[in-house]
Amino acid sequence: MLTNLDFKKLFLIDGLGALLTALLLSQVLARFESVFGMPREILWGLAGMAGCFAIYSFLCHLFIEENGKPYLKGIAAANTIYCITTLGLVIYLKESLTYLGVAYFIGEIVIILILVRLEFNVAGK
Repeated sequence: MLTNLDFKKLFLIDGLGALLTALLLSQVLARFESVFGMPREILWGLAGMAGCFAIYSFLCHLFIEENGKPYLKGIAAANTIYCITTLGLVIYLKESLTYLGVAYFIGEIVIILILVRLEFNVAGK
């Protein structure tokens, strides 16, 4: 049986990952737009989404004491939407993205989807 600590740890991991994503997108990729090929305005939008997800996950980590399943499903769904959005942008902007840009975004999607699977598995138990 899952304990509250299990939910709390998963929210913390999600929040830290989202914060890292927001920082990488806004502080690294946006500054080196020519190296990655993703337009700065889009990077800022994705960073904003990740920042919102980080806040949500950190708040859940701090305040959810029991039955975190619906909240965990919520962030898992949001992360899935983020991945679909990012993949759509990669496909749409494939002409302007560099190999490094494609590698970054595909890697990010893979990592997030691994977390999403874990979140849905934990929330489903």
